[in-house]
Amino acid sequence: MTERAALVFDDREYSRAELTALADGLAGTLARRGLRAGERVALMSSNRPEFVIAVQAVWRLGAAVVLLSPAWKRGEVEHALAVTEPDHAVGDHPVLDGLMPMLHLDEPIVTGRAREVPVDREADAVLVFSSGTTGMPKAVRHTHGSLAAAVRHWRDALGLTARDRMQIATPPSHILGLLNIVTALETGARLRLHRRFDLDRLLHHIELDRITVEMAVAPIALALASHPKLESYDLSSLRYIMWGATPVTPSIAETVTRRTGVGWIPAYGASELPVIACNPLDGARLDTPGRPVPGVRLRVVSLDTGEPVGPGVTGEIEVRSVSLMAGYLPAEATADVLHDGWYRTGDVGSVDADGWVYLTDRSKEMIKVRAFQVAPAEVEAVLHGHPAVADCAVFGVPDGADGEAVVAAVRRAAPVEAAELVDLVGSRLASYKRPRRVEFVTEIPRLPSGKVLRRVLKERVLKEQSLKEQVLKEQAFKERLVKDELHNEELPKERDGRTADS
Repeated sequence: MTERAALVFDDREYSRAELTALADGLAGTLARRGLRAGERVALMSSNRPEFVIAVQAVWRLGAAVVLLSPAWKRGEVEHALAVTEPDHAVGDHPVLDGLMPMLHLDEPIVTGRAREVPVDREADAVLVFSSGTTGMPKAVRHTHGSLAAAVRHWRDALGLTARDRMQIATPPSHILGLLNIVTALETGARLRLHRRFDLDRLLHHIELDRITVEMAVAPIALALASHPKLESYDLSSLRYIMWGATPVTPSIAETVTRRTGVGWIPAYGASELPVIACNPLDGARLDTPGRPVPGVRLRVVSLDTGEPVGPGVTGEIEVRSVSLMAGYLPAEATADVLHDGWYRTGDVGSVDADGWVYLTDRSKEMIKVRAFQVAPAEVEAVLHGHPAVADCAVFGVPDGADGEAVVAAVRRAAPVEAAELVDLVGSRLASYKRPRRVEFVTEIPRLPSGKVLRRVLKERVLKEQSLKEQVLKEQAFKERLVKDELHNEELPKERDGRTADS
């Protein structure tokens, strides 16, 4: 009897035994290139089976994998390499290849048996990047033990079994993509990996592969809700769609459910602690990411004193669990978010008496675009490099499609067009970090300490946006009145058997 597929890519199916043999073969190649336990391997790859094989190969040898986004530009990769100091590189991206010797994933992988190193649960397994608010992205260190705990939490929260079928089109270099891949393989669920996001292709494979669990972030949810032919696809195999990375937009989720009959399971996590809360599979709600998953402790502390507060009181959410990261690189950044085993999420919200979590804001200033975090300081650093920029501040505003949109407030020292500044950021940073809007201002409000008052700028932009929308609504209303009056006006009466227009 043929072993069923564990991983599917295009028309190619990989059994569990084949993935193991390929991972062993690649591990042998890496070992011959000098990779040893405790070292780090930079991995910069597109969505492809070799990404999965490379991760497994690195772990076979007791080394850690450093995940680099294929969307990054050279400067971002240089920073990531400087922070993590990897000893080896694997991938298919020319940027990484140009910065250090890289084993290319296009090279044939010869199957074989590698000498597997016993796993040290306290050793680093993976480093993923998360942005802070005052500098460049930080590397989040997860050990084999913390990642394994996160996988257990995710499997149990989503009720995943070997009977499930999943597909992934989100970047595997992001914690959610990696978590989905590892959880599916550990659980024995069948996994389809896509080269890139294509909604019709995803819908086609839900129908063709009888996918049971679909993963979505805000842009995917919006695309589903607005798809003109959504009802033409048979989505009856889906148990639910998981909404993660950004807060749920109820109107979008309800539209999809009304059109397909498929419900949603909202969840909440972070790169630092991948699974924090999740809705129950029966009776899921859209106004909350759910309750803390078993194995995760959650509390709310006062924004003023840092002391725990009671049910329903708003404060900063803190969490602790065996799935918590080991720390950041640079290491000194860790002290700002970890204390007494508790991780400060930077999210503001409350927990009611029944344990339901409610998120209202973020005390941190990072901007969350789709599933990605954007550090304002990183974008500001690029803008400050333009000779026409005297000062600037970057912040996020709510956006129905992406969760948040990046906005840059700029004080000019010389004439410059907004498009030129947007293009500058796009040439230096990943596309999701480009400002959606550039607002030219006469000053950037700051405290005496020099700290930018981003909230003031955000409120100003939102107020101006609201006023513009109100003006447009009033104009549309007046135009409609005029049209109605013209429509209701009587035609000129006939004179001598003819109308005035005859």
